[in-house]
Amino acid sequence: MMPSELKPDHFKGYPPQGRDLAIRHLALLRLLPLAFLPILLREVIDYDWKFPAERTDLDNQFAYLNSLNSDQLNAAMTSFARFAPPRQFEKSDMVNQPGEFEQRLTAWLWSTRQMDAFQTAAQDYAEKLRTASLEVPLPLRRLSIVVVGQGVEQSSYPLFRKLKPLGVHFTKVVPENGMSLLRQGVTARAQSHPLSFGHWYIDGGPRFEGAWDAVTCISYAELEPMRSALLHRMRASIQSGGMGPETLRTMLLEMQPHELGATEPDPILSRFQVRVLTEGSGTQIYSTSFAQWAAREALRRAQPVTLLVRFAPRQRERSMDELLSNTKSGAETEVDPEGSLIDADIGGYYTWMNQQRLSGADESAFLIWFEDRNEAVAIGPSMPRGTSSSSSMNLGQILALMS
Repeated sequence: MMPSELKPDHFKGYPPQGRDLAIRHLALLRLLPLAFLPILLREVIDYDWKFPAERTDLDNQFAYLNSLNSDQLNAAMTSFARFAPPRQFEKSDMVNQPGEFEQRLTAWLWSTRQMDAFQTAAQDYAEKLRTASLEVPLPLRRLSIVVVGQGVEQSSYPLFRKLKPLGVHFTKVVPENGMSLLRQGVTARAQSHPLSFGHWYIDGGPRFEGAWDAVTCISYAELEPMRSALLHRMRASIQSGGMGPETLRTMLLEMQPHELGATEPDPILSRFQVRVLTEGSGTQIYSTSFAQWAAREALRRAQPVTLLVRFAPRQRERSMDELLSNTKSGAETEVDPEGSLIDADIGGYYTWMNQQRLSGADESAFLIWFEDRNEAVAIGPSMPRGTSSSSSMNLGQILALMS
């Protein structure tokens, strides 16, 4: 099927809101190049399960494209129109399986050495879209908090090397009740500025005790049944034979929450949990990978104004066969706090970088703390860069300085 042949009935398999969005913009969809349309439809088909920030971004994209006259639209799409996939691509179901179509398109671009040119076209389009979209002021300064080092008794690893030059290095943090103070700070922001999926708490272990009112919570420990079910599905598929990496990836991309026994009642959050486990590398196995990837995806997709990420010790590395089989053994119960600290330190830096990609980056704040220890780094407009402080302060007081 070519884009010009699209009809309303082609979208009858879409969820209600996505179907309505596609039909309302059907005239525009018919004008888009074959190399561009499935990428847009992949976002439309998931519209019902997108976070509010994602829906706004997609609505803005349609508003931008519809604002262009015929000549302007042709100019905006010229870079994509020059990619002409083989005619057999026209037989693919790009409407109902846009993700699979995009995978085939990606493979074709690589095989024909056109991927660099396609990525350049995509970056140019994204820049035009960003320029055309008005930046909406945030209701409060964006804040991300990262907690690392849980369970570490002794370490000579030099923490926060990449983050110290960006803010204040606190060397006498009062660690008592640290997590409780952070929980109070996060929930206070959520209660004073209630936003749908605007405040998040992600934990690489069990959820920290206490009330998390108005905060979206996700933890590695709570998703253990889903992780086990996913590893079982992956192992069974691999052992059945005939399933290569691309087929396995397609299976993971099409995985639905009910297939993994998801219990989260909110369909948007439930889908997010599945995506974290099926799209992230090692998120099913290593708690540090889970925490880092979940934080990355929450920032990229939900764009929260408050994010608290707590890393927990991951299991020690084992063979891939053991990891996929989830074999119970003594090695499985062993954790690696020291290695996890290094993972978390790097993950914390990545979290700061991902926050900087969002709106309001110049005014945003970031705090990273060595759990139960007296070391932290605070970054923000009120935190002088490349300085240190030996003042005795608890985490609540540091958060107050950053606000």
